[in-house]
This record gives sequence, structure tokens and C-alpha cells, in this order.
Amino acid sequence: MMFSAVVDLNRTAAMVFDTDGVITDTARVHAAAWKRVFDAFLRERTRRFGERFRPFDAGDYLRHVDGKSRLDGVRDFLLSRGITPDPGTVADLASRKDAAFLTEIREHGVASFPSTVGLVRELRRRGVRTAAVSASRNCAEVLRAAGVDDLFDVRVDGIDAARLGLAGKPDPALFLQAARQLGVTPGEAAVVEDSLAGVRAGRRGRFGLVIGVDRHDQRETLRAAGADLVVTDLAELRLDGRGCEPLAPHL
Repeated sequence: MMFSAVVDLNRTAAMVFDTDGVITDTARVHAAAWKRVFDAFLRERTRRFGERFRPFDAGDYLRHVDGKSRLDGVRDFLLSRGITPDPGTVADLASRKDAAFLTEIREHGVASFPSTVGLVRELRRRGVRTAAVSASRNCAEVLRAAGVDDLFDVRVDGIDAARLGLAGKPDPALFLQAARQLGVTPGEAAVVEDSLAGVRAGRRGRFGLVIGVDRHDQRETLRAAGADLVVTDLAELRLDGRGCEPLAPHL
């Protein structure tokens, strides 16, 4: 195995993982659900207003939706197409996307990334606490479906965001909440993200290390967004040091 990056566990007490695209192979499922919903919406606008139909594509997903809450993703995509995002339309599209995503995972299941699971197990063995973070309200169901919900000391998701009034990425609020619950300062923790919004959130939150996972051939863009390290797979990480003693979580 060739390691391309080293993580010093003597300086890292905890590691915070994004869920979709880092822990579970569900980013593609989200992208497919968004495409189904947005393309139907855009075709209807073509029929009603004669607008040229330009389908939702992978670039739209990465620039405007990936890593964000459903509502923020809808708003940002509509704005990118010059469409005023009125609240009723935003809520309807977000609801339709949620239904499409849940149907997909319930019918076909969820796969986790083996390299991520292996890394989390090794971190825990060395005394490094772990958290799963997601802007989605479906995070708990996704982790259960993938069989990895017991690997994380803390979960912070879209339900917590609504309950606590936490802003979505690229605001660092979700990651900062995870750090609080893990009992560490941001500087003592690493963030692992595959989305540009998530990397920016980690950098804005002043986390000690921001690791970008390049699932979409955007290595330089992830670096420009603030990633300290960029790998194509977490198997490329080498852990150095014994890690810190486990800390009591702040719940």
C-alpha cells in the first residue's frame, strides 16, 4: 500500500467524518434523486413558459447542491438558473427529492466505503474519538442501512440542525457541534469531507486538519477550498502516533 498523506494522532484527538461520499457511497444516490426531481421541474417550465430545457448535470450537483441542506441546495440551484426560489417551490422540490432518495435506499440498500470503515476502526483502537456529520435528516437511517451506525461516538445531522438552529455548510456549525459533543476544540480535531462546501466549512471552523476526499476529479479545487490534504481514498492515509486518550463527550 502506498501512503500519500500522514495524520499525526498525537495532535488529533478526534476525527469528524462527512457521511454521504465519505462514510457511505450515497452521494451518487443523492445526485440521481436531485436529477430526477430537477429535470422534471425544468421540463415543466419548458412546457409552460417555453424556456430552453437544460438538464441538471454532475457539475450542477457539485457546484450548487453537494454537501448542503436540501433547502439550501434547491435555492442555490434555482438561483444558478435565474429562477426566483419562492418558499413554496423550494419546499416542494426538497420534499420530492427526499422521497426519491428514501425510495432508492430502501429498495437497494446502502454501501459503506471499506477504507473509511477500516480507518474508523483503527482510530477508535488508538483512542481517537469519531463523529458522523450530515446535513441530511436521513443520516441515521443511512448509517443503519450501511451497518456502520455503531462506529461513531457522535452523530450530528439535519434533525439536530433544525432543533439547534445550526446553519448548513459551508457554515461550520455542524462540525463545531460535533466537536463540542466529542469534547474537543476544533484545533484538536480533523474534518474529512468530499464536498467543496464541507471543506470550506472545515477551514472556516479552524479545524486542526481538513482532509479532502477526491471522489469527483477535483483535487485542486478541494485544495483551493481549504483542504490541507487531498486523497482519492482514505486507504492512502497513514496514521502516525498512538493517538490521544479518549475524552468524555459533551452531550
